[in-house]
Amino acid sequence: MTNPQLHQARTALVIGGGVAGPVAALALRKAGIEAQVYEAHHPGTGSKGGPLTLAANGLNALRVVGADAGVAAAGTPTPRMVIHSGTGKVLGEVGSDPALPAVTTVPRGRLAELLQARAEAEGITVVHGKRFEGAVDTGRSVIAQFDDHTTAEADVLIGCDGIRSAVRGLIDPAIGPRYTGLIGFGGYVGGPGTGGPAVPDTGGAFHMIFGRRAFFGYLSDGERTGWFANLPEKRLDRDALRATSFDEWTARLRAAFADDAGPALRILDQVTPENFIPASPLEDLPHVPVWSRGRIAIAGDAAHATSPSSGQGASLAAESAVELARCLRDLPIARAFTAYEHRRRGRVERVIAAAARTNQSKAAGPIAARFRDALMPFFMARFATPERTAWQHGYTIDW
Repeated sequence: MTNPQLHQARTALVIGGGVAGPVAALALRKAGIEAQVYEAHHPGTGSKGGPLTLAANGLNALRVVGADAGVAAAGTPTPRMVIHSGTGKVLGEVGSDPALPAVTTVPRGRLAELLQARAEAEGITVVHGKRFEGAVDTGRSVIAQFDDHTTAEADVLIGCDGIRSAVRGLIDPAIGPRYTGLIGFGGYVGGPGTGGPAVPDTGGAFHMIFGRRAFFGYLSDGERTGWFANLPEKRLDRDALRATSFDEWTARLRAAFADDAGPALRILDQVTPENFIPASPLEDLPHVPVWSRGRIAIAGDAAHATSPSSGQGASLAAESAVELARCLRDLPIARAFTAYEHRRRGRVERVIAAAARTNQSKAAGPIAARFRDALMPFFMARFATPERTAWQHGYTIDW
């Protein structure tokens, strides 16, 4: 008898409707594989999220499935990043390569909505309100089980369900996220009825401030201002995070940025409970030893979560979704999963490691911060050039 895993996939179940899930479904459809997406949240009930950056490589991946134009139209072009110290000194500036797609910043929740809508427009079924609970690999198919006691069956199952992936738990239950030592906050302020913009139009620049006690980032299109903050917290206490009120968090943030130059306090003045993204720990997955088992595989943050400091999380998720679909198009299931992991692992782990070094700079103590501020202009001028970062931003998948 022939091994069913030596056959190529014709149908797929995709778990998760964030970035990797809809992109995987679109790419699978382009590869001739019928896919359905299952998302635990109902529309409008998931995280709205703060500003999320899609780099040129992420937009290149979205172009493969025809989703780049819609995302770019809904976002803010952000071709420059300006780095400041807490005193207001400019430590360096990074400009995008004009030959590449323009970096775009979009609200995290809006990105998921756009990608789901694109998938549905292409005839892909996106099922909301079904939380994945488990799966049975029969050897000839995979049967997914959901919290409403329903099931679905296909040739393969792709877990795109985030850093706490339930699908990854079927492959290797011992692997979990690593806390980076930073707590993240963010959101958008401004717009009609808010008394005017918190800051003027930043002209396509995303400003990053290494403050004395915490890290702050912001950009503005002249109407709305997207912002985020990273607050060092050595020990993670999830119960304490949940128990801390909005007023307590904003007071802590105001104290953290009280002595820094920049508009952090003005932006915080416009933060309300409705536009405040609750505190969450910044985490990553530095190394997931196994990305597939049998007919089940993982992609995006489920396989290789990088902390937000990389600016690459969504872009890498889109890349991996497209690459996985390409491998399933060209190869039998078992070989496809092996090839996908081989092609992706080195690249994503390199980005994760670079982001971890950035996290250390954000949580630097007073002495280390002085060295950082003194040396950063040198390193920015020599190593943050388009030529030096081409391996990351210029990456494309040859579909």
